[in-house]
Amino acid sequence: MGELANCPKCNALFFKTNLQTVCQACIKEEEKAFETVYKFLRKQINRQSTMQQITEETGVDEELILKFIKQKRIQISQLPNLAYPCERCGNPIRTGKFCKSCQTDIESQLDHMNQKTAAEFEEKNSTKDTYYAYNTKNT
Repeated sequence: MGELANCPKCNALFFKTNLQTVCQACIKEEEKAFETVYKFLRKQINRQSTMQQITEETGVDEELILKFIKQKRIQISQLPNLAYPCERCGNPIRTGKFCKSCQTDIESQLDHMNQKTAAEFEEKNSTKDTYYAYNTKNT
């Protein structure tokens, strides 16, 4: 069961779940908007449209179109002029969550952290036994 929350769009009360983040009325509005965008993009001549052209022609907000793309309800593989922002830097991308430069930077940071952690682990667990020679003869 979800928790009682206010809809972020219309402020109505509803039960919020992991899948449902807006009220039923707003879901219906989003579905209408999706149908509008989907019908627009089904036409061959509209597949070359940019995000700005789609929002102007359909009247649907860019944020909502991006939500549809992120939910993979709109596949951009056949839409060459459509992209969405990298979650880290905002540069336009067509696949994944991060652009190539952010992905490379994140991977290098992770590698650095892993090397640092491995070095710290080895330092803690290395045996640094010192042996002393003890002379038992008194000369």
